[in-house]
Amino acid sequence: MSAAPPPSDIEDEAAGLRKIIHVDMDAFFASVEQRDDPELRGKPVAVGGSGGRGVVAAASYEARKFGVKSAMPSVTAKRLCPDLIFVRHRFDAYKEASRQIRAIFEHHTEHVEPLSLDEAYLDVTEDKLGIGSATRIAELIRQEIRAKTKLTASAGVSYNKFLAKIASDQNKPDGMCIIRPGQGADFVAALPIRRFHGVGPKAEEKMKRHGIATGADLAAKDIDFLRANFGSFADYLYRAARGIDLRPVRAHRVRKSVGGERTFSEDLSSGAQLRETLENTIGYVWESIERTKSRGRTVTLKMKFTDFQNMTRSKSVPHWIETRNEFAQLSRALLEETLPLPMPIRLMGLTLSNLDHGNEEDAPKDSAQLSLL
Repeated sequence: MSAAPPPSDIEDEAAGLRKIIHVDMDAFFASVEQRDDPELRGKPVAVGGSGGRGVVAAASYEARKFGVKSAMPSVTAKRLCPDLIFVRHRFDAYKEASRQIRAIFEHHTEHVEPLSLDEAYLDVTEDKLGIGSATRIAELIRQEIRAKTKLTASAGVSYNKFLAKIASDQNKPDGMCIIRPGQGADFVAALPIRRFHGVGPKAEEKMKRHGIATGADLAAKDIDFLRANFGSFADYLYRAARGIDLRPVRAHRVRKSVGGERTFSEDLSSGAQLRETLENTIGYVWESIERTKSRGRTVTLKMKFTDFQNMTRSKSVPHWIETRNEFAQLSRALLEETLPLPMPIRLMGLTLSNLDHGNEEDAPKDSAQLSLL
C-alpha cells in the first residue's frame, strides 16, 4: 500500500511570508490586581474563589513558582502556597485594560485578531506608521503598553501565526523572541512536545508512549502514522513539526458564534470544580458578547474528555438572549444536564450562536481561546 499524501497545503511558504506578531500579556488578571493594589505587588496572588469549591482563574508569577496554576482547585493551590492571596475577579478592570491595549495594536495595524482579552495576533507586513520592521514594532508596542497601562507584555515575532505564538512564550515574562525565515523548522525541532499548542498532558503522555518527546521526534513520524494514532489532529501536528502555518490573521470575518474555551492544566471531574469553572467561563464569554454587541438564540456547552472525545449540549430559545443572567441560566442548565460526567474533562467552552448579524464590524474571530496559563 502506498503512503498517504501529506496535507495538501504543505508547500514552500516563501511566496506567502508575512510579518506576524503575537502579543500575550503577562499573568494579565493577576497583574491588573497587583497594579491596582500596591499591597499585592511582589506577593503570590490568585484570582478566583478561596472557598472549598473555589477554582483558580489566574495566578501571578510569584504564585506560579509554587506550582499554582489556572483551573486548579483553590484548596490545592493554598496547600502548595500557604501565603497565597485570593482576590475576586473584576471584569470591568480587565476589560478597560484590554481596550487600552487594543488601541495600541490598532495604532500600528488594522490587521488585529484578538484571541481573548489578553492576547492577539497582529499582521504588520504593511504597518500604518511605515516602520517596516516587525521586531521594532513589537518593541514599541511593549513599551507603549507598559507606559499606558503599567502592565507588561511578552511578544513573539515570526513569519506565521504558529511560530509567533510559540515565540511569545519563550522568554516570559516581559520578554520577546524572534524566529526569522528559515529558522522555523530548527526552532520547533528542539521544543518539548508539550510546547505545541493543543498538546495537553494526556496528548503528551500518549505521544511519549510512541517515542515522541520533541518536535524532531514528531517530524520523524510520517502522516500515515500520525493519522492512525491521532486522527483529525494529525494534519496539524504534521505541519507544526515543520514550522508551517498558512492561516492568515483575520481581523474581520462574518461571525458564526461568540465564545471561548479553556484547556485545563489538570483534568477536572467534580461537580463543584465544574460549576466554578463554568461561572468563570460565563464571565469571560459574556465580556466578548458585550464587546461585540452580539445577540443570539442558542447557547452551546462544549466539553472535551481526557480521551479527546468531545461532548456538546445546546439550548435554543425563540428570542434574542440579551442579558447576562439569561445566558448564565441557560449555561448552568446545560451543565447540570450532563452531570455526573463519565470521565474527567480537559477542556470546557461556551458559545452563543444563531446570531443577529446586525453588527459585524468589530468581530474578532468565531471563537476566542481563553488563555490564562
